[in-house]
Amino acid sequence: MLNRWRSLLYRNHSSKTLLSGKWGDSRGALCPQGFEPRAAFSTSIHGFAATGNSSANARVFAPYTIYKGKAALSVSPLLPTFSKIDSANGGLRVDRRGSMMLTFLPAIGERKYDWEKRQKFALSPTEVGSLISMGAHDASEFYHDPAMKSSNAGQVSKKLFIKALDGGNGYMVSLTVTNNILKSIERINVPVTTAEFAVLKTACSFALPHIIGWDRLTNQSHKFIEGSPPKVNPKQHLDLEWDR
Repeated sequence: MLNRWRSLLYRNHSSKTLLSGKWGDSRGALCPQGFEPRAAFSTSIHGFAATGNSSANARVFAPYTIYKGKAALSVSPLLPTFSKIDSANGGLRVDRRGSMMLTFLPAIGERKYDWEKRQKFALSPTEVGSLISMGAHDASEFYHDPAMKSSNAGQVSKKLFIKALDGGNGYMVSLTVTNNILKSIERINVPVTTAEFAVLKTACSFALPHIIGWDRLTNQSHKFIEGSPPKVNPKQHLDLEWDR
């Protein structure tokens, strides 16, 4: 079944993997200037003591990345932001729901990927549900336009297409970015095995309650409930899917 979702979605999140090369600071998030995967990497916190940070305060980066010959696909959750409720008891409410951020990186050589030409696509909770419900012979299409329902609609748009391969041997994940202002079309295709797609679906299922904020609801002792909500620049949270 082909599920077509059209939504205005503009969230993004830059994530850090253990990669060779130098690191730079882009809009408050660490990102590599050179992107070359190592044969093995770890998301453990064994290095925190050496840098003087504690595990309680350290920011964790743990994307799930699929490396292929022509491109790589990295997936990580973008958590929601909260605002304080002006009441005697205090409390928080969801200010902006999170998303699952898909980052596509074209290859520029053997085991090397171009970070500067990365493209991102943020799946909303409902779109995550569409991905999770996909079967072995299904396809889903998602369309994002930051100017939808305005006079500038269609100038810049992104389309994510996920299709099961013939024979049930995996899926093709394709991102098309159309810029009618620059008269350019960019396509990035990443073949995903059945096992890799199973990991992706399971990870999305686990992350779903977190990106809609329900983990805070069921865990009232969370440190942010008792203290201040995490500080996130609302404009940065809004714009980053459309910024390299």
